[in-house]
Amino acid sequence: MKASAIAYKPVGLALGAVSGALAGLVFKQVWKLIEGADDAPEATDEDRSWREILIAAALQGAIFAAVKAAVDRSGAVATRRVTGTWPG
Repeated sequence: MKASAIAYKPVGLALGAVSGALAGLVFKQVWKLIEGADDAPEATDEDRSWREILIAAALQGAIFAAVKAAVDRSGAVATRRVTGTWPG
């Protein structure tokens, strides 16, 4: 295993936590813009429609994936700048 990959492990774990928190904040704001409600529907909320629940879940998944990819890529680029090699 390359030294840059070993050095990146703790950074990657920290970035994962940060990306999850950031994605949660982004989703909450996007949902507020779309629905005007502070909270997205839970899958078990019987007062919400299937459509609303599935749209919220799909949107949340897309936002989480995009934020995670952006944060992971930024961390890899920063690691390359510091160590001169791509973590892999």
